[in-house]
Amino acid sequence: MSQWDGKSKGTVLGYRIFVFLIQKAGVKSAYVLLYLVASYYFLFLKKSNRAIFYYFKERLHYSNFQAKKMVFKSYYTFGQTIIDKISISAGMRNKFTYEFDGIEILKNLLAEKKGGVLISAHVGNFEIAEHFLGDIDLEFQINLVTTDLEHSAIKNYLESVTQKPTVKFIIIKDDLSHIFEINAALANNELVCFTGDRYFEGTKSLSTEILGKEANFPAGPFLIASRLKVPVVFVYVMKEPNLHYHLYAREATVKHRDEKGLLQEYVKSVESILQKYPLQWFNYFDFWNDVKS
Repeated sequence: MSQWDGKSKGTVLGYRIFVFLIQKAGVKSAYVLLYLVASYYFLFLKKSNRAIFYYFKERLHYSNFQAKKMVFKSYYTFGQTIIDKISISAGMRNKFTYEFDGIEILKNLLAEKKGGVLISAHVGNFEIAEHFLGDIDLEFQINLVTTDLEHSAIKNYLESVTQKPTVKFIIIKDDLSHIFEINAALANNELVCFTGDRYFEGTKSLSTEILGKEANFPAGPFLIASRLKVPVVFVYVMKEPNLHYHLYAREATVKHRDEKGLLQEYVKSVESILQKYPLQWFNYFDFWNDVKS
């Protein structure tokens, strides 16, 4: 099944080493050590290797040799985004440059004072968006709808070495109380952000084709966004060379109670981003149902 267990790889010791390097020798020195980490993942993480190789070989149609190379590059690029996120959150924002593509969409959305729904994906580095949006004097509050399954020891350590995020977290709960938090945020002209590309076993899902193959997606973001009568924008923050980031915002056409149509538009949007940034698809699990064991 195309689902995710809610947890990422990594240890507190590993993060401590990278934070030490970032603080003492700079971001690019941490990139050098990252070659060793990416090599370890490439050699020993068979399950995620199989899943990401499938993406490159069967969905993007690379040759076997090219797909193998892209697996390593994918791990390396993913590691870079984590290093960048830690660096920026630790006060090194001035080491990076950025550009916007579609920022007027977000400005207009906030001017309507209805709140708005942002839908992103596990591509690029959306978690650093707040650091860039704050530089253009937008008065906004992002609420990130998420699970609370990540390794608490890693979370606690990173919170001790980085600045407190301005993003508010709305935790998905079994009693659906998060729905009330979402409605309250929108009523206050705040932005509510979902990721639309990972679902959990036992939760409602929708299916459609992405990159030519049927896959499952969480129903929640598309059901909610198609019923609340607020603007919906697809947003991605993509890594580029030389410590540069590119933020994309694309307004969605939403028909009331047409969650399937919104999902299909979202998939087209994600596909267009992946055409430009194939290495920044960071779903290291069996996303498509026919990935072989």
